[in-house]
Amino acid sequence: MKAALYYGPGKVKVEQIPEPEPKEGQIKVKIAWNGICGSDLHAYLAHIPPYATADVPNDVTGAILPVTLGHEFSGTIVGHGGGIDGDKWRIGQNVIIEPLVSCLKESCTYCAAGTRNVCRSATFIGIGGWGGGLAEYIAVDTRYVHILPDGISLEVGAMIEPLAVAYYAVKKSGFKPGQTALIVGGGPIGLLVLKVLRAMDPASVIIQSEPASGRRALALKHGATSVVDPLAPSADGLPSSSTLHTAVMELTNGVGVDVAFDAAGIQASIDAALFNVRPRGTFVNVAIWEESPRVNMNLITAREINVTATMAYTGVHPEVLEVVASGRIQGLEDLVTKKICIDDVVEQGIMALLTEKDKQVKILVHP
Repeated sequence: MKAALYYGPGKVKVEQIPEPEPKEGQIKVKIAWNGICGSDLHAYLAHIPPYATADVPNDVTGAILPVTLGHEFSGTIVGHGGGIDGDKWRIGQNVIIEPLVSCLKESCTYCAAGTRNVCRSATFIGIGGWGGGLAEYIAVDTRYVHILPDGISLEVGAMIEPLAVAYYAVKKSGFKPGQTALIVGGGPIGLLVLKVLRAMDPASVIIQSEPASGRRALALKHGATSVVDPLAPSADGLPSSSTLHTAVMELTNGVGVDVAFDAAGIQASIDAALFNVRPRGTFVNVAIWEESPRVNMNLITAREINVTATMAYTGVHPEVLEVVASGRIQGLEDLVTKKICIDDVVEQGIMALLTEKDKQVKILVHP
């Protein structure tokens, strides 16, 4: 079968590899769609997050490079390994994969507590090994599989994993209806945070900061109260950072937002998010960073800002599927700006997302 293999930064090749066969406790899935994630871009540029390496096997999967890329994917069950309940996992049934994997050892404090995402060995299918969504098929343990409810397309199914990231971030932020929020970054995760917030409260003030005009337009379409270009100079000629601050102050009666999310992961984004949080408000980092930022601890201290972060998600996929199936979150397909075949994954996928940020948001790949 065809698969997009990751050899290291700048090295992704579509090659023929053996088609997997399901083992005991596994199902075989024919992959329909896989979304290219920001972490795939980080890996292409800088080997972040920690992928498998060429010589040291991954703690959980035992894999070494190359590994099959892709962790945002949906598909259809086409085969069973031994010990599978065929009534629950029916051939022809559409499913999604929750790709977070961890050691699952009884001695692991975090896995035992149900917080697998902070297990010291945590990784992802499509990052640490065990196949990936940028392939024609995958054989996967049923513990990582969720049935896709009727009425949700396979394209939307491929959006559930990043939606779970956004849903978990909002849940951990403690955001409540009636509060105000700032989202710095209008890429897929930033826009999905917006959609989750808007599903919780149709009327709250939500401000989105994003330099790409196409993404700002999508933010307005999907419910942002106001969108700001953080690079635009202010009317009085002050530095561009004051443009966002002015908008926040006008919309929050000079107080600042209750919750700020950093979905960009650059120095300017964390500075802007923290600067615009009200005293005793909350800052949530959702981004993956290529370089660690400097953090203004005096600002955090002076305002007693609650600072937290999220590592992917844990235990929210069933809730997310129910929210989408109920219609409380709609229009996910509107965030898909391109669909491509696997042969074009580098030039029309990864490179397009790196160089066409004004036009591209979420690119789905059909293996």
